[in-house]
Amino acid sequence: MPSSATISHKKKVVGMPEKVVANPFEEVRNVSALVVDDDPVTQKIHRIFLNRHGLETQVVDNGEKAVDLFMSGKTYDLVLMDLEMPVMDGQKATEKLRAMGVKSMIVGVTSCTVEEEKAAFVAAGLDDCVKKPLTSGAVIDMLDELAKRVL
Repeated sequence: MPSSATISHKKKVVGMPEKVVANPFEEVRNVSALVVDDDPVTQKIHRIFLNRHGLETQVVDNGEKAVDLFMSGKTYDLVLMDLEMPVMDGQKATEKLRAMGVKSMIVGVTSCTVEEEKAAFVAAGLDDCVKKPLTSGAVIDMLDELAKRVL
């Protein structure tokens, strides 16, 4: 993980016109994300969301490539891991990454019902699980959690 990072985002207060809640994080710097998904459209959407929030983002199309990146010495603060992919699925890739000692925040992304599968995914080493399609609110929640880890 990077030695120093700053994370920021702004939340609107519901019911208040254009008022922004004060947030100690003004910008995202030196924070990296890895998107692991076999669908090119989903890859693009996830990259756009993460880039809008200032994260440096790399994309691979299966879990094996994600594991290979970490084995080569690459590190990422956040990993968005599709759970259903060819070659190596997200659950198996997460298990391998955790066995390697990877401490990155790994969030499973699934088209299935999250509640039904969340316990199994967390047992595999995922920090959280969100349902596709990814929303800006979900990204902000991830950044909140990530801020607690890297700052």
